[in-house]
Amino acid sequence: MKPAPFALSRKSLAALLIAAAWAHTAGAVVSFEEVKRDFRSSDTAVLDRNGELLQRVRTDPTVRRGQWTALADVSPALRTAMVLSEDKRFYEHSGIDWRAVSAAAWGNLWNTRTRGASTITMQLSGLLDDDLRRSSGGRSFTQKIGQTVAAAQLERNWRKDQILEAYLNTVPFRGEIVGIDALSRTLFGKAPSGLDAREASVAAALVRAPNAKPAAVAQRACEVLRTMEPQQKTDCEALDMFTSAAVQRRAFEPNEGIAPHAARRVLREIRDANAAAASAAASAAPAPKGKEKDKETGVRTTLRAPLQRFALDTLQRHLRELRDRHVEDGALVVLDNATGEVLAWVGSSGPLSQAAEVDGVTALRQPGSTLKPLLYAQAIAEKRITAASLIEDSSAQISTASGLYIPQNYDRRFKGPVSARTALAASLNVPAVRTLVMVSPEAFARELRAAGLPLRESGDYYGYSLALGSAEVSLLSLTNAYRMLANGGRYATTTLTPKPAEKPKAASAAPAPLIDPRAAFIVGDILSDPNARTRTFGLDSILSTRFWTAVKTGTSKDMRDNWAVGWSQRYTVGVWVGNASGESMWDVSGTSGAAPVWAEVMRFLHAREPSRAPSPPAGLVEMQVSFGPGGDGNALEASRSEWFLQGTEQPLFALDTGMATDASGSARITAPADGTIIALDPDIPPQRQRVRFDSEGRGVQWRVDGKPLARGNTVQWFPWPGRHVIELVDAGGKVADQRRIEVRGAGVVAKSNGGARR
Repeated sequence: MKPAPFALSRKSLAALLIAAAWAHTAGAVVSFEEVKRDFRSSDTAVLDRNGELLQRVRTDPTVRRGQWTALADVSPALRTAMVLSEDKRFYEHSGIDWRAVSAAAWGNLWNTRTRGASTITMQLSGLLDDDLRRSSGGRSFTQKIGQTVAAAQLERNWRKDQILEAYLNTVPFRGEIVGIDALSRTLFGKAPSGLDAREASVAAALVRAPNAKPAAVAQRACEVLRTMEPQQKTDCEALDMFTSAAVQRRAFEPNEGIAPHAARRVLREIRDANAAAASAAASAAPAPKGKEKDKETGVRTTLRAPLQRFALDTLQRHLRELRDRHVEDGALVVLDNATGEVLAWVGSSGPLSQAAEVDGVTALRQPGSTLKPLLYAQAIAEKRITAASLIEDSSAQISTASGLYIPQNYDRRFKGPVSARTALAASLNVPAVRTLVMVSPEAFARELRAAGLPLRESGDYYGYSLALGSAEVSLLSLTNAYRMLANGGRYATTTLTPKPAEKPKAASAAPAPLIDPRAAFIVGDILSDPNARTRTFGLDSILSTRFWTAVKTGTSKDMRDNWAVGWSQRYTVGVWVGNASGESMWDVSGTSGAAPVWAEVMRFLHAREPSRAPSPPAGLVEMQVSFGPGGDGNALEASRSEWFLQGTEQPLFALDTGMATDASGSARITAPADGTIIALDPDIPPQRQRVRFDSEGRGVQWRVDGKPLARGNTVQWFPWPGRHVIELVDAGGKVADQRRIEVRGAGVVAKSNGGARR
């Protein structure tokens, strides 16, 4: 029987289909440069300001790709294994191995069993074109035709080394692993340039059967290795053991480096910026695009790698020394005063922490006494006090809506009248609370929010404890608020990504200072004064540096948080130590906790860079001041030179002794007031709580509930729950005055120190 007139042989039909596919794909060949440019690693390299790698972050959870690897950086053994395993005549054919096609026969070429005739170029064409990609059921007849045509076109437009390089970077190996860089680092823990013949044979075997069982992979690897080294005896049993271990290995960690928290932060900022730009573009409103990551150089940050490394090492080393004091977490940030660029960002102590993923730079914690400089700056700017003003450091009983607030100092001792300079530098709590009474909690809270501190509640909610750091803030926001003081009271945000250079703004266009520059200068002068802090920290303090710095420490309630924040001429450094869990530390003060780390980082920054004291701004007056006598007849403080806002200067600061007695000279009680209700603080050990009694008159003595207490115009009484009658007996033995008070808080349990500490 003759064939139909128009019937085509299989060979003719195939030729027609190839010709049609060729015409359809003509001109659509992607270039090698385009493939390399569009390659995206599953990880993002986060770099420092000079291009040094800081952190590698997994950003594509669907696949695991490493960096694009040039063919010259692939070991010769691996190149040889791939060619011998997948395409022995790779350097001879033009995309289609017709000899392999003949050997496999037409039936295999157009059905699913085509591996024997599929060249590296054909495989690459299937990897580059989604329409030609192999499905779970294999490629269709049309796909095979298209793959053949695409391979021929690739060979006409690409060099052989480009084809092999692109193939090695895009071929799937096992599971989510794609490309030779990810395979080498995941299974063998090394770069592709270091793979030996045994490792190369396993890699080649995985291409043929990516998800086969280890035994099948080992068998195929043994065949490849024998082909590679025909003169040597191959130990397939040893290779089997090696392969089983390799395919189960995961040496390529999802994230690695020295700045994990900063890396995640900057990538999140870029993602949000790009999303905002895309949203703006979708609404047809032009908007600046966010910074795109560069696939070759990664994402650049403002960090300095040597500083980041030193800060991390210093923090970890110091925390190891504090391990026996129940301290495991810490964080550190360094800011450039002029630009706001973040130069170091250490979010946690890493392996020392049980919560290493928590970013201590942005976590909200109680700042303790580190809010005091901002309070005193506001009070000085508002001319409520000067640096030489005398503030009483004595037992205070401040009436609030919930009862009496009785602040305590860290050491449970009172210093009597002290200057504001001494009160701030020595971190005395009671004078800070008295200063907040002048400013008001709500006004102070507004100032803190304006300085970027994220207070969740109103000032009235925190009350007078706000002076001692009862609100929660982040290390980054607190350090930036100190940077504001370093910059003469001018507030500006921080940045982790380099910004293009801006034209200098005219003086009139510069933002107005948030705090009076003169007040900011005075506070910096106080915090840099080693003599002013001696009452609490002594002369030989860790806070004293050989170059100019201003620094303040703080410890929150129950020793949960410890801080040291300060600035030099160019840098502001903030350090926090504590426990991410909120558990209390044991016997850790400002000078033993965060301060040593702060001091070491400052020394590193200024190893070859000087730091000079700032010049005083206009409107300041420097004057020699002296202080009047205290109760012992000696001067309250030594005479010194002091800075004042113009119009607030005065040469003498003394106690007002005109109220020592009333006009008749009779004895009377001046404190407490009649009917006072005293609430014991459950966070302060009862044996350390005292109520101060004050009186006028000579030769007086005190009685409580009819029992003698003490002699003198001022005494300290140990409060006990219940109602009490306080009597003042004059020199003649008569009751001159009395007060009825009530103490509440029976059954309190002694706990660790309360209030803010130095």
